[in-house]
Amino acid sequence: MIPGEVLYRARAYDTPDNPFTDGLARPGFRYDDDLGLVVSAQGVITARGPFAAMAAASPQATVIDLRAGILLPGLVDTHVHFPQVRVIGALGMPLLEWLDRCALPEEQHLASPDYAATIAGEFVAGLIAAGTTTSLVFGSHFAPAMDALFARAAHFGLRVTSGLVVSDRMLPEPLLTTPERAYAESLALAARWHGVGHARYAVTPRFSLSASDPILAACASVMSEVEGAFFTSHVNENLIEVATVRGQFPERSGYVDTYDHHGLLGPRSVLAHNVHPLDAELAALADRSTSVAHCPSSNSALGSGLFSLRRHVASGVPVALGSDVGAGTGFSLFKEGLQAYFVQRLLGDQGLPLAPGHLLHLSTSAGAAALGLGEVIGDFSEGKQFDAICLRPPAGTSLDIGLRHAGSPEEALGKVFALAGDADVADVWIAGEQIASGGLLRPVSPLTPARRHMPAVSGSRGIRR
Repeated sequence: MIPGEVLYRARAYDTPDNPFTDGLARPGFRYDDDLGLVVSAQGVITARGPFAAMAAASPQATVIDLRAGILLPGLVDTHVHFPQVRVIGALGMPLLEWLDRCALPEEQHLASPDYAATIAGEFVAGLIAAGTTTSLVFGSHFAPAMDALFARAAHFGLRVTSGLVVSDRMLPEPLLTTPERAYAESLALAARWHGVGHARYAVTPRFSLSASDPILAACASVMSEVEGAFFTSHVNENLIEVATVRGQFPERSGYVDTYDHHGLLGPRSVLAHNVHPLDAELAALADRSTSVAHCPSSNSALGSGLFSLRRHVASGVPVALGSDVGAGTGFSLFKEGLQAYFVQRLLGDQGLPLAPGHLLHLSTSAGAAALGLGEVIGDFSEGKQFDAICLRPPAGTSLDIGLRHAGSPEEALGKVFALAGDADVADVWIAGEQIASGGLLRPVSPLTPARRHMPAVSGSRGIRR
């Protein structure tokens, strides 16, 4: 027996292959009715196969039977706003009005370290409750608030990529900075957190609407000095926003070029929304291997438009899902998957029909790939970390009834995305360590093996001087 080895027995779904790939046979997911997953003390899946075979090969392993529920990879959210937890659900406004009336006033409160710590606690709890184990987090304009976020995420071992949000125009004065201060504070935060545990740094101008060329140039300097740093911002979300950016940057070919001009786009870049892209912008994103975070509930709630998944896929632009809390209507990526399905149906012949396998891929392995973690998490293949959630709907609920009477694995997975919510997420693991059970959170210990042996991230830790 290998010390600490655990054998999980489960009904499990994952998407090791991309269901959007031409020629991939339906249903586009892998399902095992009685799967055995052997997980090491370091949280790595060392073997997978039929449970009987795994039990015979590891007779001394501790067996955890999860067949009362459904095991899925941990969910990956590629666009979610830390400071906006308390403004979720403010409906009836377009983007710029919503920012002025809801988001920006709330974000100013995070200048208080005590308030920021409270929000960080609420935010992290919301992610875990929804089964989100990995996220690209749009941060705060205040460096102490970012320290609070990183610290709270580390308390539970969450995989968080985030950074200081920087702007120098068109926002309330408390949210503005200078290029020099943005550069210095970003480097200091990256030095404290980038590559520590599961944390990584993301260079984050709010959007070109509020970020001038000097601020974007400062962002490029941070990217060049923080090895393995990520880049994230917004693009082409709202038609009025797009037109305003065009007027601010008349020398650029489009919104995407405001970032690309400064060398900010590449494989470690994720742009949120992109509801209204030009064909040339899609070509540029594909050429840079830059991913797009599709945020369907936010786009619908703000009336931003219907996302053309077909154009992105046809252009070769990687797409994953984002909840966009708080313009989005909650943390659940199951709801985002369902909304993505609805949007493609509403687009008719211009839409890209989605099956349950597509939705699971967008919620897990696509997000892992967008965040440079495709070799570490995203599915239950051997050699990957055991990031997982177990769904066990309460008896008598619609999901419970639907799963008990589903006629096929594909039908059951479809019902998960149609009906599942936070109350159905019973257990959450990150790197083999259980951080939630039955709605109770379990902080990780920094001395556990899973915490001592972290997987490599894209780019080693370090600040280049």
